[in-house]
Amino acid sequence: MAGHKHIDEVTGVETTGHVWDGDLCELNKPLPKWWLYVFYACCVWAFGYWMVYPAWPTLTGYTQGYLGYSQRAAVTAEINAAKAAQDTYRQAIANTPITEVKGKEDLMQFAMAGGAAAFGDNCSGCHGRGAQGAAGYPNLNDDDWIWGGSVEQIEYTIAHGIRNGADEARNSAMPRFGLDGILEPAVISDVANYVRSLSGSEQVDAAAAERGKATFAEQCAACHAEDGKGNQEMGAPNLSDAIWLYGGSQEAVTQSIVTGRGGAMPAWATRLDPVTVKMLAVYVHSLGGGK
Repeated sequence: MAGHKHIDEVTGVETTGHVWDGDLCELNKPLPKWWLYVFYACCVWAFGYWMVYPAWPTLTGYTQGYLGYSQRAAVTAEINAAKAAQDTYRQAIANTPITEVKGKEDLMQFAMAGGAAAFGDNCSGCHGRGAQGAAGYPNLNDDDWIWGGSVEQIEYTIAHGIRNGADEARNSAMPRFGLDGILEPAVISDVANYVRSLSGSEQVDAAAAERGKATFAEQCAACHAEDGKGNQEMGAPNLSDAIWLYGGSQEAVTQSIVTGRGGAMPAWATRLDPVTVKMLAVYVHSLGGGK
């Protein structure tokens, strides 16, 4: 009968009249009115949002909405506002000699924050997030400087780089004593033992080190000095400390003598503005090893 209602015996709620597997029915229980009202309100709100804010893509762009709001424009405005707020400090740093920045607390704080950010973006890939360095990349926390550790020298190194082909770049070249046949392998081994003995290493062949001393005086002392303490003007490392850029084992030192070492560093003045370079120099100088 068309008008007959099927009532579920357990719940007392009308069913749809459909039966599955002989006894499985579906209750005909509409959604609560409050839920429907909320749903309709959401639909109205969504339509209003669509009309007010950018929403739908078109062939030439997207619907702008009545407010003409743009999140990209809002972010750009915030960035410009932040830059404007920084301009006072950046201009002050630009006009202050780098040696005097440390004496001005407000500028020093700004330079440290800006330098740390620039270091993380541009330098940490080689020198590490903590400036601890790695094999072939100097540790900037210690006081062992190949090209000088004053804040002015650090600024120059950052600005012009090392062995990058630029005329102003720091530049030095270590001969390839092994690859170019300048010294025999046995002689190189003796020199490596002597070089390691300069830093007080106990794991050296004393007899080989004594033999290597004369060769060191003939071939290496002109750059590294007779006592092995190096020459910052020439970019010749100090060999008398226990700090090794490429490793201090017999094998590593031998490899350095055989192939000659010469890493490269970009000229950051071609990529960063002068104020950022100055802040980087102040930051690196403050890490603990600045002179």
